[in-house]
Amino acid sequence: MPNHRQWGTCTVAYKNEEFLDSADARPLRILSEYLEPLSHFRREKIRDTVVFFGSARIEPGKGPLARYYDEARTLARMLTEWSESLKNSSRRFVVCSGGGPGIMEAANRGARDAGGKTVGLNIGLPFEQFPNPYISPELCFEFHYFFMRKFWFAYLAKALVVFPGGFGTLDELMEILTLAQTRKLAKKIVIVLYGSEYWKQVINFEALARFGTISPEDLQLFQFADDPETAMEILKEGLTKYYLTPAEPLPEQEEETPAIAKSVVPPKSLVER
Repeated sequence: MPNHRQWGTCTVAYKNEEFLDSADARPLRILSEYLEPLSHFRREKIRDTVVFFGSARIEPGKGPLARYYDEARTLARMLTEWSESLKNSSRRFVVCSGGGPGIMEAANRGARDAGGKTVGLNIGLPFEQFPNPYISPELCFEFHYFFMRKFWFAYLAKALVVFPGGFGTLDELMEILTLAQTRKLAKKIVIVLYGSEYWKQVINFEALARFGTISPEDLQLFQFADDPETAMEILKEGLTKYYLTPAEPLPEQEEETPAIAKSVVPPKSLVER
């Protein structure tokens, strides 16, 4: 009986599903979650994004946080209308979410209301997480690896709007705040915490500064907003200042599509230690 390695029955590695699903091929699966989204972003001329985070459990008209769904939808629509008005050959400041229900759905829905493209970076989870119907089909992605999903959140984002949320929202917020605090990315990220009553109860940022675990100037990394109009003004002002009419030339990567942020290279003295 001929085995699979005999003449005429061999399979090339990239078509061997058993191999591609194996532990040995994990690096290929990780790489595919970088290359496949990159090809779509290039094809759709997505230069950069504004990421919306927030709870998957917030529904319109239900519960004490219901208003945030409507306000996330309104803000995403306003942002998309503004970004669509910009004269540019590529798509700027495209609304991006985690692709699921709740605030994520509201953000994608608001961008769709304005007739714009909108990105959903979904991930397979045992509950709550499934692609919402408002994501642009050509920009809907399903991730297996959390860290590759986080890569695409962080490296395309020029701004972050964080609505009330739980563990996942806190995780993403702290990830971006850490990157901004440590200046790990050679770009400015505009960070808006939406819903000051919620955020000031959930996280006592002033206490972190008072105890010395963060610097007082770290409190300037983000701003609070309590209505779509205020949040839109913060976004518009920051994005214009840093990316539309910057005082200093943007990094070389900014001229590319997508504009993946350049990591800051540490000083040579640190590398040699």
